[in-house]
Amino acid sequence: MMRIYELPDYDSMSRRAANIISAHVLLRPSCTLGLATGSTPLGIYRQLIRQYEAGDLSLEETRCVNLDEYLGLGPTHPQSYRYFMQKNFFDHININPENTHVPDGLCPDADAECARYNQVIKSLGGVDLQLLGLGHNGHIGFNEPGRSFELGTHLVDLSESTINANTRFFKSSAQVPHQALTMGIKNIMEAKQILVVVSGADKADIVRRAFAGPVSPDVPCSILQMHRDVILVGDTAALSELRKANVSIGS
Repeated sequence: MMRIYELPDYDSMSRRAANIISAHVLLRPSCTLGLATGSTPLGIYRQLIRQYEAGDLSLEETRCVNLDEYLGLGPTHPQSYRYFMQKNFFDHININPENTHVPDGLCPDADAECARYNQVIKSLGGVDLQLLGLGHNGHIGFNEPGRSFELGTHLVDLSESTINANTRFFKSSAQVPHQALTMGIKNIMEAKQILVVVSGADKADIVRRAFAGPVSPDVPCSILQMHRDVILVGDTAALSELRKANVSIGS
């Protein structure tokens, strides 16, 4: 089942998505959240922080597993995803640090780290709610086009388009890591519920291909059409092409 909600702008999209997450936590404080990095979730994290500061939300018992991490970047590197999560979310709420999990980008053995991370997810009882952004080429996490839908956490070579898209966060393209550790499509599809957030006209085409086109490894996010419980929250610009495809959209 897929539910799609259209909001007029980024801020209202972020509020709606944050409310879905906080409702999940309020109903089950010890739930496991799968979290994402990138520019799109930032508004969601700001909204959740405001709810915590207002006394309306506690994440003291909540567990979190992040989707991915660059290979070769440690937790104090300003462009690592562990650093991103600390700076933009974890350091501002009452979550137990031991309950926050991000792949180890400095691991000496990538295969062993992937196996360890799969076991972490399993030990938590799986992911209750997985937050996802959407890459311009259809990747979710760092699952690039053409990769198998059957993979768990694995080491991936980043596509040229993904490297180029991430160059803006580094001083030069040469500094952008070319590999990452990522939860696989298998991990994502095993989540009990998935929340996808999209914003901006530049995402309109891939949103249409993902949710109104055929399911194909060439568009990794298209596999979400096969999940039993997906919520897509986007702003008007991001959902503009999907609306033209006569897909049912709520507000």
